[in-house]
Amino acid sequence: MIPSDERIARLLLETRTIALVGASMKPGRASFRVGNYLASVGYRVIGVNTGHVGKTLFGQPIVRSLSDIQEDVQLVDIFRKSERVLPDVEEALASLNGLRGIWMQLDIRNAEARNLAESKGLTVIEDRCTAIEHRRLLGRSKSA
Repeated sequence: MIPSDERIARLLLETRTIALVGASMKPGRASFRVGNYLASVGYRVIGVNTGHVGKTLFGQPIVRSLSDIQEDVQLVDIFRKSERVLPDVEEALASLNGLRGIWMQLDIRNAEARNLAESKGLTVIEDRCTAIEHRRLLGRSKSA
């Protein structure tokens, strides 16, 4: 199901912490730019990347996996190839408290992952950029 603008805006407004899967330390990468934007508008952004564990990104230490995150996460933002999304969604569902949504970035779609997450009551967004949608629906401020 394609969520309405209202549902996407509500998810963004109710989110405090975002786990960013596939976070990059390289400023030229989309995951870096999007994570940096989200942190700049007030979200706590926790990078997930096995190659950079313990380094600081967006003011937070990078973790190896979603199951390493000990606090509530409302949104998982995924920067991976479509065929690699399902294990991340399964791990998120099994290990994250407070989860409300799964976001697959531009050109990322996975019907099996979407159906699984939606069956658990989560909002699922595919093939959209979190930063673009945030700016479009809420403006620059998280509380807009």
